[in-house]
Amino acid sequence: MFEFLAKGGVLVIPILFCSVVALAIFLERIIRFSRIKNRGVGLAEKTVQLLSEGKKEDARKMLFENNAPMGRVLLQATDVIDQGRETLETVISNSTDEEVRNLSSYVQALATMGNIAPLLGLLGTVIGMIKAFMVIQQMGGKVNAAVLAGGIWEAMLTTALGLAVALPTMVAHSYLLARIDKYEASLQSGAVAFIKGLGKQTE
Repeated sequence: MFEFLAKGGVLVIPILFCSVVALAIFLERIIRFSRIKNRGVGLAEKTVQLLSEGKKEDARKMLFENNAPMGRVLLQATDVIDQGRETLETVISNSTDEEVRNLSSYVQALATMGNIAPLLGLLGTVIGMIKAFMVIQQMGGKVNAAVLAGGIWEAMLTTALGLAVALPTMVAHSYLLARIDKYEASLQSGAVAFIKGLGKQTE
């Protein structure tokens, strides 16, 4: 297998490197998302309940121990509960944006790997075709079809490899973006529930 890929030239190495990096990023994000899955469910309601009972420190302890995106957002929100609704909403909005950025870490790099891989493959093919035609020129145009076909398929090997890396990488990128959008919607829903809960207390 390695001997077969080696026929594609030196650009096979960076293409394979892109595939390894893309796989590592995808697995790291999947593991990260699986760890925080469902950890923030009902957290806003529990926090509001504790705050309504005057147990602010218990609420903060619960949020700190939760160590999930929703918990960190609400933990910062509890620091400014007494500073007005506008300040509270601003802090929640900024905290939510920060958590989304953390969830999106390395995902852009995954898209970059998906874009670079086919371009590297195309570059390898172009270089291979140039070499093939240089050989034809050196032989005065007298070259049999078998030799020509051999040079061409070896040149196109990098393009095929680049596409083989890019396609699953872009699918993985789209999947992760969908997961991040879902988490962002969950954070926003939790924040709304928290603010509404506090509003009912003051009525």
